[in-house]
Amino acid sequence: MTAATLVIGATGTTGGRVARLLTARGERVRAASRRAVPVAGAESVRFDWYDPGTFDEALTGVDRVYLVPPVGDPEPAAVMLPFLERARACGVGRAVLLGSSAIPSGGPAVGQVQQALPGLFGTWAALRPSWFMQNLTGDHEHARSIREQGTVLTATGEGRVAFVDADDIAAVAVHALTADRDAGGDLVITGPQALSYDDAAAVLSEVTGRPVTHRRLTHEQLRDRLAQTLPPEFAAVLAGLDRAIAEGAEDRVTDTVERLTGRPPRSLRAHVERAMTAVDG
Repeated sequence: MTAATLVIGATGTTGGRVARLLTARGERVRAASRRAVPVAGAESVRFDWYDPGTFDEALTGVDRVYLVPPVGDPEPAAVMLPFLERARACGVGRAVLLGSSAIPSGGPAVGQVQQALPGLFGTWAALRPSWFMQNLTGDHEHARSIREQGTVLTATGEGRVAFVDADDIAAVAVHALTADRDAGGDLVITGPQALSYDDAAAVLSEVTGRPVTHRRLTHEQLRDRLAQTLPPEFAAVLAGLDRAIAEGAEDRVTDTVERLTGRPPRSLRAHVERAMTAVDG
């Protein structure tokens, strides 16, 4: 039997897309989730970062892994590194990590996991996508406020972000998992154009026909607002990411999607048009 790819978070935003793309190529996939939810064309398996008893079963017959860190954990390395060491011992030779454009190797949180990859696996990639377009059209708080109030609230000021479609992230992930040679190393993934949230609101207004505005908050206002529903430390981290955008940290465009997949990344306008079509359909 051919070796399989373990896709962690196989029911999530990128993991689900990665699993579908791999199975469409005829690749053998072990789709990991906490409840072993069935995934078409894949072998479903239970996996929980916080339950080491699930590790060995998930790794059975696997030679490569797609890694989605535990959501909301400020120190994911504590649970991820023991799993990665176990994966190497079980014969895994390639790992592809979902990280963030805001966090470099050696930085906080997932940056600590990325820093460890070269010492654990012969072939590896760290996907560091910009902000997801799906945050504006899916189930994210931004998308909900856009639908319900016609506003998006940030502390980004005039700062710009090259929003990226999750489909493009998944396409890069599949390339990194299946390429004959190097998986790619450190890969910053962006959409085709850096936009402010004012720009994004204008696109949403034009495509949907409903007015959408960007309401600008101060860093402190956003931090306090988030702290109403999130732990204070995590709220401060998220507000800090917006402040970094305001200072220009995400104002960049890379060629990663086109260079590795052979096609340009989807624009925000095209993404919103497609999301509208899906809703109408």
